Amino acid sequence: MKLRILLMTLASILFFSCNTQTNESVKLVEAKEFSTQIETATSPQILDVRTPQEFDEQHLANATNIDWNGSSFEQQAQQLDKGKTVYVYCKSGRRSAEASDKLAEMGFTDIVELDGGITKWNSAGMDKH
Repeated sequence: MKLRILLMTLASILFFSCNTQTNESVKLVEAKEFSTQIETATSPQILDVRTPQEFDEQHLANATNIDWNGSSFEQQAQQLDKGKTVYVYCKSGRRSAEASDKLAEMGFTDIVELDGGITKWNSAGMDKH
């Protein structure tokens, strides 16, 4: 019985510690910081991972649309420069978090993710593009 409790405790610790790890290549920033960074970067790589329809409704200036849920995300993302920062956003943050993790797996080492996506961008009163 004690062994069973010990094993369950260890399994729980491993499960929760793995889920709380963050990817060191990805930096989550608020809308104002995201805006400052893309405004001061030289030719920033801005990646909108929403659907083409969402992108057409509103997107940040100079953003490239690669649909995270599309069938060719990895193939299209390979066209980006892995040596430069990639600025990633979506609607609320879920897709951009998944896309950022995938980009890190693909070898991108400097990824800046917009916390809360375009929704928080708009709530913060940032310029609409």
